[in-house]
Amino acid sequence: MFRIAFNGLSANKMRAFLTMLGVIIGVSAVIVMLALGEGAADATRKTIEKLGTNRMWVRPENQTVRGINQGAESGNALTLQDVELIRKRCQYAVSVAPECRGSRIRVKYKNNNTATDIYGSTPEYFKIRALSIEEGRIYTDAEVQQRARVAVLGYEVWEDLFNGNSPLGKQIRIAGQPFTVIGRLKKQGAMPYGNRDDHVAVPLTTAMHRLFGAERDRIAGMSVSAASQERMRDLEDEIQQVIAKAHHRKDTDPPIIRIHNQADLMESADQQSGFLTMLLAGIALVSLVVGGIGIMNIMLVSVTERTREIGIRKALGAKRKHILYQFLIESIALSVGGGIVGILIGVGISLWMALPNDQGGLGFPMLLTLPPIVVSFCFSGMVGIFFGIYPALKASALDPIEALRYEK
Repeated sequence: MFRIAFNGLSANKMRAFLTMLGVIIGVSAVIVMLALGEGAADATRKTIEKLGTNRMWVRPENQTVRGINQGAESGNALTLQDVELIRKRCQYAVSVAPECRGSRIRVKYKNNNTATDIYGSTPEYFKIRALSIEEGRIYTDAEVQQRARVAVLGYEVWEDLFNGNSPLGKQIRIAGQPFTVIGRLKKQGAMPYGNRDDHVAVPLTTAMHRLFGAERDRIAGMSVSAASQERMRDLEDEIQQVIAKAHHRKDTDPPIIRIHNQADLMESADQQSGFLTMLLAGIALVSLVVGGIGIMNIMLVSVTERTREIGIRKALGAKRKHILYQFLIESIALSVGGGIVGILIGVGISLWMALPNDQGGLGFPMLLTLPPIVVSFCFSGMVGIFFGIYPALKASALDPIEALRYEK
């Protein structure tokens, strides 16, 4: 039966190849799409891990005016006194850095200028946010107390203003005010929820009183590092209790702060990446199903063309199961053969897409794993069985007398 099935396929090599083509495209598309989705998820996960696994951000809850939510950073509940309370009363807090922020502030050096975000904070800001100095230094606690006009540039701001030259000791203007550049940061790369290369860091008091005119020591939020990843939830509870007590909040009152931690960020990223991966895989599986329909179509044509052959075999003693197996083997051979070729092509395309641009690839974050390859191969076999069973049953059910009378 295997020999007869493969002889039947080899008699029409071009038709067999075109039939397999749908499965080849489907399997290779599934592998490439899943590798792309898993690669993107892995890249996002590693990017988040760069920020550290024991960090959290505390922000005022969004302000509501006449029932209308005013959006992010509209609240003004946090003050410098809250920062001191967290430092003193939260046993799981290692470092706390108060922050104030201005969006898209004009920064100028000679004839070059750019719009960027200005962050005001303390020296702990750089440690908590895992920001490394490439050249120069960060500002000191003394400079924070003195409201010094000093600045540390992000990588993109440095490129825009200084075109690769050293910025140390140079004077820039932030919102029209002079600042001396004392350092620049290493390139951080793309990060979720913000570009850490596109900002300028200045002392907290300088930002509050010289740039933004903050009232009564109000801050936009704070960054906090926990003693360990396991203590993140404990620290969250501590912060909520300290802030609620400081602002005389009751248990029934709505919270006035919002806390984001790395675990929540990682979970959200995993959910989004999982959805993207499943979406890409679903799109690719459609082409595999279309390939299966092509197999069914060709097998039905094959049954019609070989009706007299089926009649002769039955007249010579072939049983119904023999005819069924013959055509089912042909269908499975087409789908499995297409699956094997599709795996080779899919793996090859994935490896090529993962190569850096300078090596002739596309530089995409691809991640090849064994399960998608195994699943796509098994699915191709199931496609052969599912779409081949009907033509095989139709062939095996032919009456031998009617089959012998059939003329093309």
